[in-house]
Amino acid sequence: MAHTVHLTVDPAQPGPQVSRHLFGQFAEHLGRCIYEGIWVGEDSPIPNVRGIRQDVVAALRAIKVPNLRWPGGCFADAYHWRDGIGPRERRPKQHNDVWNIPESNAFGTHEFLDLCGQLGCEPVICGNLGSGTVQEMRDWIEYLNAPLGRPLSDLRAAHGHPEPFRVRYWGVGNESYGCGGNLEADFYANEFRRYSTYLPSYEKTALFRIACGHDLAWNETLLRLCAAPRCFPDVMSGLTLHYYMNGGLPPEFYATKFDREGWNLVMGHGWHMDTKLREHTAQMDQHDPKGRIALIVDEWGSWYTADPGSRPNELYQQQTIRDAVLAGLTLNAFITHAGRVRMANIAQVVNVLQAMILTFGRDLVLTPTWHVFKLYTPHHDATRLSVTSDAPGRTHGDYPYPSLSAVATQAADRSISVSLTNTDPDQATAVNLSFAGGAALRAPVAEILTSPELTACNTPDAPDRVASRPWTGFAWDGAAFRADLPPAAVATVTFPAA
Repeated sequence: MAHTVHLTVDPAQPGPQVSRHLFGQFAEHLGRCIYEGIWVGEDSPIPNVRGIRQDVVAALRAIKVPNLRWPGGCFADAYHWRDGIGPRERRPKQHNDVWNIPESNAFGTHEFLDLCGQLGCEPVICGNLGSGTVQEMRDWIEYLNAPLGRPLSDLRAAHGHPEPFRVRYWGVGNESYGCGGNLEADFYANEFRRYSTYLPSYEKTALFRIACGHDLAWNETLLRLCAAPRCFPDVMSGLTLHYYMNGGLPPEFYATKFDREGWNLVMGHGWHMDTKLREHTAQMDQHDPKGRIALIVDEWGSWYTADPGSRPNELYQQQTIRDAVLAGLTLNAFITHAGRVRMANIAQVVNVLQAMILTFGRDLVLTPTWHVFKLYTPHHDATRLSVTSDAPGRTHGDYPYPSLSAVATQAADRSISVSLTNTDPDQATAVNLSFAGGAALRAPVAEILTSPELTACNTPDAPDRVASRPWTGFAWDGAAFRADLPPAAVATVTFPAA
């Protein structure tokens, strides 16, 4: 029998804007993400535009991808941008030592920005601090953003793009505490200050400089040295946080082979993101009380033992409804903390970890996580609303998580969207949803994603086995919404303004 949860949304208590950039993506030269997943080359029989798969672009446009982070990840601190410009036949063919795969450099700066243009999204470039130099990163910015009349902007024009690309978002290194150089916090803080001094803004492109964050001890040093009032203005625009749902997992923990213990472990470890966001926000509030610096979760998602048969270091994994529920929980945490969290990038966009898309030669499969991102498009740049809930909590070991997670936003057209995530794999939840103050709303439209088989996944032979569908099994009396939310489900209900 379904247990009942009462939810109240209050349009009179608007919160911060939920930036569309919370729904960003990440693409690294890793496994089959770039080559095979995005880039097939202009001579490929797979339909493409200038070498970029058309079906992948169409799928990502459907979820309104707002930004794309590239070229890594750990690969970023081994990547030298000059290897990926100019005629492709002249680019050096190398070996990607970070992930032990060949690197043709066929997909470089211009190809990445062409992809962003086809997607209509903002590029986010992670620069090489680990094995690079200040000069190298400064030159990359000149090449991309400077007007004509400088040596590198003129080289850009010679390569076919006279207009500046105006790339705003720049990460200064990736995981500099680990694969990006194994640096100490104070050393990285001073490197970040030095790099920021020489990373210029050109014309209308005010650079958004993103510092590599880590744990609270590392961040304390970084914020003290880079966010204090004595620092020159805007040295740090954003601070990163990486969190994967893979801490404390058994040695063999697969994406599609799990029991209830495996389900609950993912829910508990996944919702730990909320704790991380609370801790990091509280610390940043002390050093940056005006909230100028954004917290950016530029790597997150599920990370399982690689699927049997996949190549070493490919990080390929299938997905089930468990990953969809994890995505719903995580996006709800971002929306809850939208006052400080203003950008996030799930890892990774195609064929790696918690991907939106899996490719099988000419075939393409949309994952359950893609469907969640589609359900959440009404929240892009909307205003967060207060939601009160009496949903009981659950725990797995030391990790608490909600039995039902809910968020609500109001769009510019005054419509209200409510997203619901049921973390219980066995029991439905009877949802009673009302609006404080008697908001004038029309009958809602709803989409739901669920699966009667918890370990089912989408394949070329059955691409819609776990897919969102219209949800009509609810009651609406003009003031209250009532429905049974199935087990292991994510749904979005949108109420148009009257």
